[in-house]
Amino acid sequence: MEKYKRMLVEKGIKPTFQRIKILEYLEKHHNHPTVDMIYSALYKKVPTLSKTTVYNTLGVLSKHGLVSVLSTLDSEAHYEYNFNSHHHFICKVCHRIIDIDVPCTFRQYVEELGHKVEEVHGNFVGICKDCMEKQYE
Repeated sequence: MEKYKRMLVEKGIKPTFQRIKILEYLEKHHNHPTVDMIYSALYKKVPTLSKTTVYNTLGVLSKHGLVSVLSTLDSEAHYEYNFNSHHHFICKVCHRIIDIDVPCTFRQYVEELGHKVEEVHGNFVGICKDCMEKQYE
């Protein structure tokens, strides 16, 4: 818990119990959760938590670079704590988001053009192997 408190303080964010628990949840769960998923997982452990608090906290954490927001096929925002350079595979059938570690050659090209790249976001969209296997059962 001290780790998360320190992270928040370093970014100038007041380390409330709710913020610490949300940040901790995101670091431990790599399922790219939505506000509803985070709220459902935490509300029994954090009785003072509301969906509005989760939404607002994620906005603050995102603004300060502690979490990333993912846009996907559905209209809901998904969140993640993983800051290693990676892309995502989004399944059109089950809507699962899978982290894909692939080298990004575009970054170097763009930087050679004189631009400073701070983030790279890439999504592959298709049908995941689990859904493909279910199709052929």
